[in-house]
Amino acid sequence: MFISSTRRTRAATIFALAAVLAVAAPVAEARPGGGGGMGSRGSKTYNAPSSTATAPGAAPIQRSQTQPGSTMGNPGMTSAATQRPRFGGGFMAGLLGAGLLGALLGGGFFGGLGGIASMIGLLLQVGLIVMVVAFAVRWFRRRQGNPAPAGMSRSALQGDSTPGNYRSAPGSATGPGPAMGATPRGAPQPTVGKVDIGPGDFQSFEIALNDVQAAYGRGDVAALRNLATPEMAGYFTEELRGNESRGVVNRISNVKLLQGDLSEAWSEGRMEYATVAMRYAITDVTIDLRTNQTVETGEPEALELWTFVRERGGRWILSAIQQGR
Repeated sequence: MFISSTRRTRAATIFALAAVLAVAAPVAEARPGGGGGMGSRGSKTYNAPSSTATAPGAAPIQRSQTQPGSTMGNPGMTSAATQRPRFGGGFMAGLLGAGLLGALLGGGFFGGLGGIASMIGLLLQVGLIVMVVAFAVRWFRRRQGNPAPAGMSRSALQGDSTPGNYRSAPGSATGPGPAMGATPRGAPQPTVGKVDIGPGDFQSFEIALNDVQAAYGRGDVAALRNLATPEMAGYFTEELRGNESRGVVNRISNVKLLQGDLSEAWSEGRMEYATVAMRYAITDVTIDLRTNQTVETGEPEALELWTFVRERGGRWILSAIQQGR
C-alpha cells in the first residue's frame, strides 16, 4: 500500500510539473509571426531596429538562421531545410522525455526501486539531467561565443515624408551598425551601405502586408514561398502544420495599414534590406474545424516591424517579423 501511494504521489508531482510547463509556455497570436520575432536582418539581425513614431521599440528576434557573429552575406535566403538545429531542442527533449516517461512507469534511469528508494531515484534523475544540461550549455557557449549587447549607431535619413501612410523616421539608421558577437580573425566583414526608399517601395511593403496575411489565412504555402524568404516560409509552414495537428484553422481578413514608418534601410553586398514599422487593423480568428466554432480571437490591431530583402534591382520579399512596442 505504501509503495502504491508513493508511486501515485510521484506521478501526481510529475503531472503537476508538466502542467506548470504548459502554463508557462508563451501565448502566441495566431497571425503569422504573432508568436515572437523570427527571421533574418542580415548583419543587423541581433541589433535593435531604429525607433520610429509608429514603433518606439521592438522585441528581439528569437528564431533565426543567422547565428550571432555570423558574417554570411545573404542570411535567410538559403533553404529552410539547411537551418542549423536550435540547441536544446531534440537533445534536451529526449533526455527529459526519457526521465519523465521512466518515472511515470515506475522505472526511469534507476528502475526497479520502490517506495522511498524510488523517490530518491527520481531526484537523482533530475540532478543528473541538470548536470548534463549545464555541461552542454557551457560547451555550447565556448564554441559559439556570446553575442554582444544590442546597439546601433545612427545617421540621419534624408527626406521628410512620403505619400500615403508611410513616412521616414528621423534618425533612421542607414550606416553600419556595431559588430555582433565573436567573429573569427580574418573573417570578411559585410560592407553596409545606404539604400534609398521611395513611394514605390512603400507601396510594395503595404501590398506585401496584405498578401502575406491573406496567403497565411487560406493556408497557401506556395504563395508564402513566393512572398517570403525560404526561412520565413519555413516558419509559416510550421505554424500552419501546428494548427492542422490541433484541428484548427486561422482565418485572417480586413487587413488595413493604419500607420507606417521606415525604421532603416541598408545594403550588404548585392542584398538590400528595409525594416518598416507598421500598425495595422486585422480580423484574426481561430476556428475549430470539427465544430466550426471560434476558439480564439486576436487583437483588432497589431504593431510589428517587418524587414524586407531583395537583390539590388529585384523584388522585395519578407525576411523578418518583430513585435513592436
